[in-house]
Amino acid sequence: MERKTLNKLLKWKEKKNRKPLLMTGVRQCGKTYIITEFGNREFEDTAYFNFDGNTGLKSIFEFDFDVTRIINELSNVIYEKKIIPGKTLVVFDEIQDCPRAIQSLKYFCENMPELHLIAAGSLLGVALRKEGISFPVGKVDRIEMYPMSFEEFVIADGGEKYINAINDMPLGRELPEIYTTPLEKYLKNYYIVGGMPEAVQTWVDTHDYREVEEVQTRILKDYADDFGKHTTPETATKVRLIWDAIPSQIARDNNKFIFSHVKHGARAKDLEDALEWLINAGIAYKLNLVTNPELPLSGMADNTYFKVYMSDVGLLRKKSNVNYRTILDGDASYIYFKGALTENYVMTQLKYLGIESYFWRSKSDAEIDFITDYEGVLLPIEVKAADNTKAKSLHIFCNRYNPKMALKTSLKNVGDNDDSGTHVWNLPLYIFFKLKNYLEYEMGW
Repeated sequence: MERKTLNKLLKWKEKKNRKPLLMTGVRQCGKTYIITEFGNREFEDTAYFNFDGNTGLKSIFEFDFDVTRIINELSNVIYEKKIIPGKTLVVFDEIQDCPRAIQSLKYFCENMPELHLIAAGSLLGVALRKEGISFPVGKVDRIEMYPMSFEEFVIADGGEKYINAINDMPLGRELPEIYTTPLEKYLKNYYIVGGMPEAVQTWVDTHDYREVEEVQTRILKDYADDFGKHTTPETATKVRLIWDAIPSQIARDNNKFIFSHVKHGARAKDLEDALEWLINAGIAYKLNLVTNPELPLSGMADNTYFKVYMSDVGLLRKKSNVNYRTILDGDASYIYFKGALTENYVMTQLKYLGIESYFWRSKSDAEIDFITDYEGVLLPIEVKAADNTKAKSLHIFCNRYNPKMALKTSLKNVGDNDDSGTHVWNLPLYIFFKLKNYLEYEMGW
């Protein structure tokens, strides 16, 4: 399956001032696969080293940080083949299990810049919170990898012709039914399957929802097993409590994450470290409140008032025990959680697009699901699960803050109108991946 991350790796390879690359991302999102594919396509050899439980490999880094010695020992003792800069891609996988290997990246950057070196870690964010791990600030390039986006899912599932056609269309054109009908079906399937590569591959191979759910169940179990392997027993218990509470917290009226609803009588200080563990592991995302949307939004964010989402909409659907038939048939009793699932979908797509976001809420209960200041432009985004695009909160926001552009995303077709001097675009959920194009078009970039 093609991943856009491959294009980022190609750009990294050709960079004039290239540094060792640090690739992070939630476990099982496809890091090892894409790195291996990149190595096969672009290099004569790929020297792959996995630190997970490999004490012999770790011992090579214990003596000193002489990178020539390290590469020679890796070549002679483990890889048993000469590592040649420019021809061999060197991969350090699960690097968080070897703090000294993380430190060595600084010396590879300074003393062997001609070597193409990629270090990957699923739980690197967790590891860096531990004492004694020195991170090579300024000495690495970085790529964050996520589960497959909706666009990648459609392409993998045989819908590349629709993606290509939409990319070739003039922005603002209403989409004919020949596109909207299949894309809505792809969107429902994406809500069911999500973007975890193994689940997507199983779907592409079988188109059997039950087989997909077997994969999702295994991934959820693997995540839960990580809690015990990589934390203390006390922290692991708290992480499980937070993890199990996310679906019900998402489905709450105002979506605010409330620690006392995780465990009766629990206070924020008792569970904050467990929530941060999930966020640092990339399993969960935190969306902070902004009540005063002045730029930059990061300076206005309230870090004590937030929502929590899961990193994959398919895993959220499975963990919440929403039957795949409910997604396909649109049961009337599913309307409320459908909104929560749709918000989670938009959150994951914003992450994939590299757009940092927040949410806005007024004292009078008006709320904007997402706001961003991407490229210095204040952009409110209102999310609707169906084709109802009435948005009282968005009108209040536009009237009060006069952003140049606003966005409503739903199942309604492409369209636009003005609201209090703001140009408001209707962007269907299934072409949300075009968000940056619409922003650039609006701003004349």
